[in-house]
Amino acid sequence: MIATYIDEFIMFCAGLWMTSLGFGYLSWSRDSARKLLVVRHFRWLCPLLLAIATILAAAS
Repeated sequence: MIATYIDEFIMFCAGLWMTSLGFGYLSWSRDSARKLLVVRHFRWLCPLLLAIATILAAAS
């Protein structure tokens, strides 16, 4: 049970970090073309991750 809460907390924190990368609030030290393509997908993937973490936390 505690492991589930830890997993949801880590998922939520990763979603916040990746969302801030996707929207440009944080930046990586070296930007390459491949990283920029991945970061562009963070804009829609990571809010989805945040929503899933929130739903799982509410369900448990």
